[in-house]
Amino acid sequence: MSEREHQELAGLAHLLERIEQAPRRDNGRAQLGDLLASVGQGSFGTLLLVPGVITLFPLVGDIPGVPTLMALLVLLVAGQLLIGRRTFWLPQWLLKRSVSRAKLDKAVAWMRKPARAIDRLLKPRLPWLTQRAGTYLIAIVCFLIALAMPLMEVVPFSANGAGLALMMFGLSLMANDGLWALLALILTGGTVGGVAYTLL
Repeated sequence: MSEREHQELAGLAHLLERIEQAPRRDNGRAQLGDLLASVGQGSFGTLLLVPGVITLFPLVGDIPGVPTLMALLVLLVAGQLLIGRRTFWLPQWLLKRSVSRAKLDKAVAWMRKPARAIDRLLKPRLPWLTQRAGTYLIAIVCFLIALAMPLMEVVPFSANGAGLALMMFGLSLMANDGLWALLALILTGGTVGGVAYTLL
């Protein structure tokens, strides 16, 4: 199964634009459901990229509870892909969770310039890591990352490392860039190893 069949975004910079264009609610909050509806949620790559970027964002990813919320999203999506679903279902209670819109806007502005640089580095290569069996390998690894993310909230910066890995996996699927998937696998091993060393 190729994730390029339902590609909805042109890259990380485009994702940030879509997040910025998501509906603005009167209570000053940004609901997860609004963000996903804005960026599109038809592909596994997109549904990894969104929680990865939110967890990586400064001001947002460090808010207590946000990494765990993003982990729940990844668990649900990766789990559904592993059992063979081609479309993804998410519960309303999760979609209605929200973060500060002001902090989200600041984080998007901070990340816009590096996003353009990252997009220039993406290109199709090592397709065996991002298609068919490779997609399921990525889903398994992301499922394991999500299981570990609640523990990462007590280890400084480790949740940001998990967010970076999820973002890289999402980009690798969207761009069919297996090199990024390989780098994300290495980053995952280092992050999980560091958390295990700290907690044990």
